[in-house]
Amino acid sequence: MNQLVWFRNDLRCADNPALTAACEAVKQGDGEVSACFLITPGQWQQHDWSPARVALVLDHLEALGRDLARSGIKLEILTHSTFDDSADALLTLARRLNIHTLHFNEEYGVNERRRDRAVRNALAAQDVRVCKYRDQTVAPVGSVMTQQDQPYSVFTPFSRRWWEWVNVEHPMPLAAPQYKGKALQPPEIPAAPGAFSNPPPALVKTGEAAAHSALNEFLDSRGVDYKKNRDFPAINGTSLISPYLASGVLSGRQCLQAGLEALRAEPSSESDGIRTWINEICWRDFYIQILYHYPRVSMHRAYKPETEQLKWNTPGNDFEAWKNGNTGIPIVDAAMRQLNQTGWMHNRLRMITAMFLTKNLFVDWRLGEAYFMSKLADGFLASNNGGWQWSASTGTDAAPYFRVFNPVTQSERFDPKGTFLRQYLPELRDLDNKRIHNPAAGGTVPKGYTRPIADLKESRKAAIAHFQALKD
Repeated sequence: MNQLVWFRNDLRCADNPALTAACEAVKQGDGEVSACFLITPGQWQQHDWSPARVALVLDHLEALGRDLARSGIKLEILTHSTFDDSADALLTLARRLNIHTLHFNEEYGVNERRRDRAVRNALAAQDVRVCKYRDQTVAPVGSVMTQQDQPYSVFTPFSRRWWEWVNVEHPMPLAAPQYKGKALQPPEIPAAPGAFSNPPPALVKTGEAAAHSALNEFLDSRGVDYKKNRDFPAINGTSLISPYLASGVLSGRQCLQAGLEALRAEPSSESDGIRTWINEICWRDFYIQILYHYPRVSMHRAYKPETEQLKWNTPGNDFEAWKNGNTGIPIVDAAMRQLNQTGWMHNRLRMITAMFLTKNLFVDWRLGEAYFMSKLADGFLASNNGGWQWSASTGTDAAPYFRVFNPVTQSERFDPKGTFLRQYLPELRDLDNKRIHNPAAGGTVPKGYTRPIADLKESRKAAIAHFQALKD
């Protein structure tokens, strides 16, 4: 009985529950395993996917196609505009290949869940069995709940319960299945659709082997110092594996297992960095389970419904200045230029720029969320939405509305010598290490740079007043 694996946000062979199940099914009887991927440029546009992310997905897809072909599994590439076409496309393919069972790993956005229901109904009506698997998180969604069997809305108690679950369940990644088919020619991967042309240079090498190499290199050389260095954008202190996680080239379970092995290899006094990094995997699980339990957050809605009453400023020129890195606040401008030029932004800078937009400019967080997705190579709905709603004080476990980062202070603290600022703001390179964080403090600003578009003190007070009025 022939099996079909539908790859989506899981572009890997190892630790892929759907692929493993399909190969096991063939071992138990007759038949072959085939695979498919649906390119949906119209849907990607609706979801604000960036050219950088599309380019990486297609490159990873090419690497996956080669890996599958070596095992004798043919990867079929189908192109349809949106998710609305998925059921018909898969039904046609299932008929052509005489498929008995379709296997896929779950995704948790509202549109993805609607798509999957439509596919299940269409194929079941034609006697094609559909099997889905929980894969995106370390702890399957619904397994880490409060004592009242409710989803957690605050990270710290979630993380305690998550670690308890990990220590009891010991989740282990699956090995790549040993499917013994005749080696095939890998598929040709189409070029990126026109809407996604001209991505920035690739941040990472593509494919599973490259992903594991990057993960191991981080844990071996920088993991123990992660807690100490992760907030400094001029230091290579982070793992840089988020683009692999976003496309499912690495799984959270694989990251957890590698992290735990690194922990066991380190003296306890040096393990804080790696444990802090593993906590970022836990944060990812937390935001995915929020997406699952509260579908409204993937429908442009606030987690805290009362904050829908906020009257955000008309974006206008201030929003354009923020997007282009011309706000007159150096750390914000350097961060936005990093995003625009590379398709990536350091996590500390994501918080600073998001809070500046939503608190100092008081522009709707949804506009910033969409702009980040349109540029990021690692754009991932759950994490991006969670981060933006945290910064805007509209989300779960959000920053209290009265806590507003001062970007100048943040810059002085996390880029004390202005190294990062000089990399992206050539017009400020000649300023000393103190003035570079706030050029306007000296009166005139250097030629080619702009004066601040917001008064940090007054705009902070205004934002707090808006939230206070909502609370009252």
